[in-house]
Amino acid sequence: MEICFGGNKKLKIYGLLNCKSGKRMKKENRIFFTNEKEALQNKFRPCGHCMKEAYKNWKKHNYCN
Repeated sequence: MEICFGGNKKLKIYGLLNCKSGKRMKKENRIFFTNEKEALQNKFRPCGHCMKEAYKNWKKHNYCN
């Protein structure tokens, strides 16, 4: 299996491995996923910086206005 996404365990956010925001997180908060489905199943949300469209879609379906 290939690791494609990284996440922050504390904030429950996942994103691309080359994301600047993700690279700044503490090592002890890091978790990795092989795909987006795995991240979403673990109740992580997409990163608003490196996954803008996925984040907008997630936000639209998970927040009440």
